[in-house]
Amino acid sequence: MIEVNINQLVGILTEQILKEFIEVEASGRHVHLNRAAIDQLFGKGYKLTKDRDLSQPGQFVCKERVAVIGPKGRFENVVILGPERSETQVEISLTDSIALGVKAPIKESGNLSGTPPIKLATHLGEIDLEYGVIAAKRHIHMNPDDAVRFDVKDKNIVRVQLYGNRPLIFDDVLIRVSDKYRTYMHIDYDEANACGFEKGTLARIIKKGT
Repeated sequence: MIEVNINQLVGILTEQILKEFIEVEASGRHVHLNRAAIDQLFGKGYKLTKDRDLSQPGQFVCKERVAVIGPKGRFENVVILGPERSETQVEISLTDSIALGVKAPIKESGNLSGTPPIKLATHLGEIDLEYGVIAAKRHIHMNPDDAVRFDVKDKNIVRVQLYGNRPLIFDDVLIRVSDKYRTYMHIDYDEANACGFEKGTLARIIKKGT
């Protein structure tokens, strides 16, 4: 009789699953701040405080929160993600966009050209941004080894099958490859609701002709 170690079996099956599938994460509204914005919102020289790490190396949720204020509405206690960036960026869903009264374009993170203005505020200060609001283009962060395995390259656009409680296929998914990344697909809450997302949801890149 062959003795089966359950933990080893689970490990083997998990490894096999991850060779074909990619774990999905849902991102709620959040902001990235540059040094000038941190100084105005929290005081000159203030350092953001790490609360917990995110899946991407070096990225973390901060203990600090900020209000995001648009022409028609506002959101309190919006999450700040660290570390500080070269430009301040506000990431919201299209549903959030309606509530705030801003028309957020769907763009890759960091591409802020043609984006609308917004106000950020804390009890210590506020800042009127001339631009910086986006609805993040759905994307997959991928390390170079996984890019080879999945046969994709940086900036490729692919179709992806999501296996949530309401399975669907997302088109127009951006591949972002870097040795600084761990492989995860990122969607916003509108997209998460559409596919019945829950923690542990998996996705599979659909090759042409399949």
